[in-house]
Amino acid sequence: MKIFSILLAALGALLVQAARSDELRPGYLELRQTTAATYNLLFKIPARGEDLRLAVYVNLPEGTQDVEAPRASFSDGAYIERRTIRRDGGLAGQVVTIEGLSATSTDVLVRIENLGGATQTERLSPTNTAFVVQVTPGTGEVAATYLRLGVEHILFGFDHLLFVLALVLLVREWRRVAVTVTAFTIAHSITLAAATLGFVNVPGPPVEATIALSIMLVAVEILNARRGKPSVTARLPWLVAFSFGLLHGFGFAGALAEVGLPQHAIPVALLFFNVGVEVGQLIFVAAVLSLIRLLLHAASQLLEPALVQRTFDRLDVTVAYAIGIVAAYWLVERTTAFFA
Repeated sequence: MKIFSILLAALGALLVQAARSDELRPGYLELRQTTAATYNLLFKIPARGEDLRLAVYVNLPEGTQDVEAPRASFSDGAYIERRTIRRDGGLAGQVVTIEGLSATSTDVLVRIENLGGATQTERLSPTNTAFVVQVTPGTGEVAATYLRLGVEHILFGFDHLLFVLALVLLVREWRRVAVTVTAFTIAHSITLAAATLGFVNVPGPPVEATIALSIMLVAVEILNARRGKPSVTARLPWLVAFSFGLLHGFGFAGALAEVGLPQHAIPVALLFFNVGVEVGQLIFVAAVLSLIRLLLHAASQLLEPALVQRTFDRLDVTVAYAIGIVAAYWLVERTTAFFA
């Protein structure tokens, strides 16, 4: 049983980190070109209170000047700075650095829009703190950037990962897992495209709260299944995954809206962001199924065959409760923030 204690301790640490995910919110830097030499700059970074901002600053190329005094404020747990800057010759080909980022545990999403409407996106991290402003990103660069963003979003999106984990635990058998995850992918691809392209507009806060509720519901279904009370979710998991996948797609669209789409390559960016989400999702599912198989093998060496299934059912129940508790916390937090 020691191996299960270790597993539960690791899971607990992951869930605590997930519940504190606000501390890992990314910063955001936007540079919108208004003339050949001027840009509107928007910089947001996480903050605690009205005067406790992260010590993270934008370092612009030499020769860049403020057209007017910068404007700064605190709002919704973030420090927000707005500037109008000017540099003869513009910023194309120049290096922009985020000073202090290497001493934090957060990332910074970057979006640059030039006069022609072409958009460049970057994701900076503590180990990658600078980028070069491009003239017009090529199709390959757009594809690579949005593929990476999609993978990172799903692997660092704890709520989406908990939902997928709950589905895997509910279904367990790999063929049914494949069908279920495929249904989830098809569904969130539909709403992601619809919301991103402006065909559907759903407010973000209610979506985030309902996503937390969907995780709670699947956690409850795991408990029902292990207690011998299978429901429609256990019999037709692909249907439930498809229904909730439509909802999660709006959540993905909200994340993509923070970065924006390059006007000259919208189909490419949208396609590869979605592919990236799917790749990240498959990596996670493969890791979970591999871990389950490894634990089954280890348990079969330590326990009598009759005890193995009962032990794993108890483990599923424990994990389901942990998932449900975190989801309930998110539901209360997001609902309270919405009505506040």
